[in-house]
Amino acid sequence: MSINKILLVDDTPVHLDALKAAVADIGAKVTAVTTGEEAVSKAKSEKPDIILMDIVMDGLDGYGACREIVQDEETKDIPVIFVSTKNQRADRMWAEKQGARNMITKPFTKEQIVEEINKYK
Repeated sequence: MSINKILLVDDTPVHLDALKAAVADIGAKVTAVTTGEEAVSKAKSEKPDIILMDIVMDGLDGYGACREIVQDEETKDIPVIFVSTKNQRADRMWAEKQGARNMITKPFTKEQIVEEINKYK
């Protein structure tokens, strides 16, 4: 599988810009949204190859959005990677229970993001 479309989800503009910069050289179409609701909608309409998503967001948080994405027949195979300041063992366990494939802690490096995306090529 190649990575042609990436969905970025974060409600903090600085973090969203950092994610955009991290994936800029991958050569994929990048869509960025700021809410869990938009993430679920874009996952269905855009069918990205991978989703990088924050956990702590107003409204539908990352956990809830991930759950909806992985439980939907149309989007269940899209890998969801959390990119979050949450870094406790319980956070990682809960992320896994929601269907996330992995979790990257903020602050992150470009190399961490690219390495994670390359796992799904």
